[in-house]
Amino acid sequence: MSSKFNLACVLFDLDGTLVDTAPDLIACLNKALETHGFSTVPSEQIRPLISYGAPAMIAKSINLDDEAIHAEIQESMLNFYQNNIAEYSTFFSGITTTLKTIETLGLKWGIVTNKRERFTNPLVSALNLTERAACIISGDTTANPKPHPEPMLTACEHANVKPEECVYIGDALHDIDAGKNANMKTLAATYGYLKPDDNPDNWGADALIESPEQLTSWITAACH
Repeated sequence: MSSKFNLACVLFDLDGTLVDTAPDLIACLNKALETHGFSTVPSEQIRPLISYGAPAMIAKSINLDDEAIHAEIQESMLNFYQNNIAEYSTFFSGITTTLKTIETLGLKWGIVTNKRERFTNPLVSALNLTERAACIISGDTTANPKPHPEPMLTACEHANVKPEECVYIGDALHDIDAGKNANMKTLAATYGYLKPDDNPDNWGADALIESPEQLTSWITAACH
């Protein structure tokens, strides 16, 4: 840890880093597949694709190159999801302690996700995080989503911190790229939704984080 690093704010990706949203997303995907006459898919087949959004999840689920059908399934899935945003979603084990530690240390924290506001805001509200977060930036809050630095820099403006005082943690390469593009420290959440061909060792993150408990330790060490 560089002695020059003055941590002021911890920024989180949402799905696969802060919250385990896979159960709800996969349940809504399967409901949409059934609605359109397709077979349901096992959770372990889809979970690694969650960080890449509904189109990737659907493409992995059906062996059909029909854009119109994909679009219909996606619309059904997202409508189901909007109406069942937090039926099964929970914090990853240890994240509650991580957030409490951040707040106890007097640091700010926020969320930067590529999830759209229509889903992010109700989910964050259902988890009672809205008032606690210093910023909540979604994929359509700014003109450009991650890995573009714009959402990261907008988060800093909302939280009133400098990018170089922030660390960003996410479970996908585009998360680490986004943080680096904004001149932040970056942490790769290897406990998140990694694809079989992902190699976080090659992402260029400042550290690999195997659990929220390890994240808590990293944050605590950065403040001492």
